[in-house]
Amino acid sequence: MATLTVFTPAYNRAHTIGRTYASLCRQTCKDFCWLIVDDGSTDNTKELIDQWIKEGKINIRYIYQQNQGMHGAHNTAYRNIDTTLNTCIDSDDYMPDDAVEKIINCWKSYGNGHVAGLIGLDITQEGRIIGTEFPDEMKTTTLQGFYQAGGKGDKKLVYRTDIIKRYPEYPIFEGEKYVGLAYKYMLIDQDYELITLNEPLVIVEYQLDGSSFNMYKQYWNNPRGFAFFRKAEMRTTHSLKRKLKVCTHYVSSSIISSNWRFVQESPEKLLTVLCIPSGIALYLLIRHKINRNAKMTIIKK
Repeated sequence: MATLTVFTPAYNRAHTIGRTYASLCRQTCKDFCWLIVDDGSTDNTKELIDQWIKEGKINIRYIYQQNQGMHGAHNTAYRNIDTTLNTCIDSDDYMPDDAVEKIINCWKSYGNGHVAGLIGLDITQEGRIIGTEFPDEMKTTTLQGFYQAGGKGDKKLVYRTDIIKRYPEYPIFEGEKYVGLAYKYMLIDQDYELITLNEPLVIVEYQLDGSSFNMYKQYWNNPRGFAFFRKAEMRTTHSLKRKLKVCTHYVSSSIISSNWRFVQESPEKLLTVLCIPSGIALYLLIRHKINRNAKMTIIKK
């Protein structure tokens, strides 16, 4: 059995996932398998994967499901992974040729039962590190701890599979397609740290149709998912400044979903009440952005 599963949620990304595949074929260490969770694609993703499986260059597993959103694809991946470690590489990203080798070597050298896995770096196609590296003295950290210490930028997470399976799955809200993936990571942060690896593990290209470019739309279309995530963050963050921001977002999501019991349901009732004015302001901003974008779309047509 391989040590690492690289899993890739895919939704209509036949035009980019070939780059992911090519980078996995170039890996200097083959101690991994590739799990693709096809989240209801309607393009030729399946045909591509079938072709690559026949090529036999790397070990590939393919699972198709009805569209549930990124978090639903993660749920399916975690249910089916049986290797020691796992990491997600999105269908528009790819790995440096020695990324798997670095992950395996780091785990063999420093991995133990007291940590949840590894945390490495994201880089751009030009080789620029996204955000900041880990300080030399920071040998282990939690994800939240890294950011609270002034760290910046997306980081690549490699988790022990037995750890990731211990924590609750992402909830699926009918009619919605988004729950923040950090939900699980925040829970794990309460119990375990991660070994820092100051090496690039993924090369990132943000797509114009990706969630990073559509956050206002995400807020509007997935308010229950966002409210759920904000409540989890209220319970796990220790920064008052962050809690105020989280409560503001929680209020706005609750208004969008017409949940008028949001104060009673909040883990931070007093802070939530204090953030009602800022939450209303954020709600109005999101509504304005959505209406403006809708008008611009009509004009373009």
